Amino acid sequence: MAVGLKHPPLLREGINEVIGTTLFNAAPMGVISRGGRYTLALFKGSHTARNVVRDGWFVANIVHDPLLFVETTFGDLPEDAFVSEQVDGIAMHRLAAADAWAAFSARVIGESGEAYSIELTLLEEKILVDPIHRPVNRGFNAIIEATVHTTRYLRNHDPDLGWLIRHHLVLARKCGGEKEREAAGVIEGLLH
Repeated sequence: MAVGLKHPPLLREGINEVIGTTLFNAAPMGVISRGGRYTLALFKGSHTARNVVRDGWFVANIVHDPLLFVETTFGDLPEDAFVSEQVDGIAMHRLAAADAWAAFSARVIGESGEAYSIELTLLEEKILVDPIHRPVNRGFNAIIEATVHTTRYLRNHDPDLGWLIRHHLVLARKCGGEKEREAAGVIEGLLH
């Protein structure tokens, strides 16, 4: 645990779907937690990869807004969507809308032609909203799955991915609330 933590780590064992922030940049990604070690794969050419390699820090934002996941996947947020936090003497940006956040130092530990392998070292965590556990919402989870599939579908138009996206959008509308239905509409707009 990082110095001063009075709760279990925010990121659990496995792949944690978060919105990662760097310098005025936000993008959904999976932070891998295995055996107390945190890693991340960043595709070369992305703003996130450029910023992490240059600046050496990364913030994992825990967010329960499905629309924010979609917006940060397919577009950029305005600067007022970010808040600066001083962590370990470094001004890091987190999302103003975060429910909680975990700040890390970041360093490249491997590289391929397409991606960097990043090791993350936890520096500080903060819970910003009531830490009550939320029940699983299949609609929210369906939006996350549809978003991931859409990023791939827009590159290759694989009909199997198209089927999966439509399947998850039906679940999002059936099981989710207003935000999930709005996020589903944004995804559908990208497919046409």
